[in-house]
Amino acid sequence: MPEEQQTPCENPLWPCAMTGAVACLSGFEDVAVVVHGSSGCYFYPASLVGVPIHGTFLVENEIIFGTESRLAEVIRELAGRYARIAVVNTCVPAIMGEDIGDLADEGQVLVVDSPGFLGDLEAGYRRALDTIAPEVDPDVLGVNIDGICRTDPFCRGNALEARRLLGLAGVGVATTFCLDRYAATRRAAPFTVGTDPDLASGVGTSCGSLLGLDAVGEAFERLGAEIDGADIRPVMDEVAWADARIRKACEKYLRRFDPPRVAIAGGAAYASFAADLLDRYLGAEIACVAARNSPGTSGGGIIHTTDFSVIRETIRGAEPDLILGSTYEAAIAPGAAFVGLTPPLRDRVALSSHAIAGVEGALRLMEEVLNACINRNRRPGGEGAEFF
Repeated sequence: MPEEQQTPCENPLWPCAMTGAVACLSGFEDVAVVVHGSSGCYFYPASLVGVPIHGTFLVENEIIFGTESRLAEVIRELAGRYARIAVVNTCVPAIMGEDIGDLADEGQVLVVDSPGFLGDLEAGYRRALDTIAPEVDPDVLGVNIDGICRTDPFCRGNALEARRLLGLAGVGVATTFCLDRYAATRRAAPFTVGTDPDLASGVGTSCGSLLGLDAVGEAFERLGAEIDGADIRPVMDEVAWADARIRKACEKYLRRFDPPRVAIAGGAAYASFAADLLDRYLGAEIACVAARNSPGTSGGGIIHTTDFSVIRETIRGAEPDLILGSTYEAAIAPGAAFVGLTPPLRDRVALSSHAIAGVEGALRLMEEVLNACINRNRRPGGEGAEFF
């Protein structure tokens, strides 16, 4: 099916708005997320978010005669066990036009109308945040963190790295969007830093992104100007140290090997960051960058596509030495080195909390790139020499 005729639910490279809403809401540990739809609508986001969610598992009779009684039954089962119950509406109930807003009970039940046809993951994530309606308290100390999403393989690592950097500057953490408790959304701080600009919360005044070393420096310069008592020198020292460390490793690599030719696929912000990092430190030839979502202001040279046939032909035409993306892109050019940047990432075990944002995120991404490229060069037909 051509891309313009596809719905988000039909495209495995493009998580739909329903999944985005679930990803946002499931980040609050005391919110019960109910997917109001079929078992298929439930199992897809359940497989991505990594925490328990709930479903109404609608069947034919309920779709014909009405779904409200089934939804009310699930809500009764969950009542009293969570601070809030969030019901995410899916395509079929939305098309039926049932008014489920009456099930909300004094604000304990949040109804998020985010069917898959509304758009992509980012649209659903924002729809859920709008429904939560976070409140900024000017008296709250600390800084919010945003851009955290349960479907992101770097979710927990990014949150930990952002907390670490704020701690180095002597700044506390207020609310983390979205990896927190529901009560924290009622007392967000006036200032926010982000880990993924594609999922900026819009809560408070943004002091910038932590995605990339330059961005970290700029964000903490703003924080230093806004937050009394913030000492940004330790963070700036870390940024300079990381920059020197990456340069040294890349210079050593380039004494032995040519710069790689690279194909990148993923969210627009992550893909743009990766392209800049590889160009800056390795002089890599960026053959193509395919963004899952609209690039916005992420930079030129990025195409927006979730059509796998387009991505396949683009990557095959590029003949890359290195691919950053998902398992889908890796399968297109199995002879290329591969670094995971976006889900799905199959056939590998991931237990630790890796970051892509912050100082540690930049260090780790370049570490993964260098090791992948070195291993490729050691294969039969490669240069095969020891690097270290």
